[in-house]
Amino acid sequence: MQSLIEELREILEKSRVIAFLGGAGVSTESGLPDFRSEGSAAEAQRRFGYPPETLLSHDFFLRHPDIFYDYYKSMLLVPAAPNPAHYALARLEAKGKLNAVVTQNIDNLHQMAGSKRVYPVHGNVEWNRCMNCNKFFPGDYIRNSQGVPHCDACGGLIKPEVVLYGEALDQQIWRGAVAAISSADTLIVGGTSLCVYPAASLLEYFLGKTLVLINKGDTAYDERADLIIRQPIGQVLGQAVLA
Repeated sequence: MQSLIEELREILEKSRVIAFLGGAGVSTESGLPDFRSEGSAAEAQRRFGYPPETLLSHDFFLRHPDIFYDYYKSMLLVPAAPNPAHYALARLEAKGKLNAVVTQNIDNLHQMAGSKRVYPVHGNVEWNRCMNCNKFFPGDYIRNSQGVPHCDACGGLIKPEVVLYGEALDQQIWRGAVAAISSADTLIVGGTSLCVYPAASLLEYFLGKTLVLINKGDTAYDERADLIIRQPIGQVLGQAVLA
């Protein structure tokens, strides 16, 4: 693998503008489960009686906020810390090489590691708002609440600003992600099989020179990649991006 690390390091050195697009595989190395994985889906079905796609749907949230929050708090709001991939990307940004992190994850780990320009296309667990008066609440308010969290100002139901099934993406975040990827000459894609849309369609906006894929399994874009590394992304980026 060392030769691939050296090749990646050379690509990073020669690149003028780098963008990163990441998926669940970036966070699983921090101990966060991929809710779409077979094991997580089976556990959700066993404990809550529904598959994750139902539990995380807009209609289900409105009909059964008690079950939604039981699942959400116990399986998505679990404690985690950034791993070497998150810190490596923050270092790349600090060096002036990386223009943005575009992530499908909602866990806020990139921001915790120090990344400043992050586009979370599926939202962020640290953003929550009252559906009645629009008051903002941090993630800890949800974590520390008993049962269904309600607004301390008006009593309204609080909803996480994460994109549930049946909801549209935040267009401002989406436009930022598109702009970052379309302006890069190198795109690193990591921890994703690129099968979740519309996030996977972001690759169609990449007009640059070099596409790097870091993923343990195959992706739909393998034939277009200039470099493929099938190793844990934290291990790869941690070695390729030195302090």
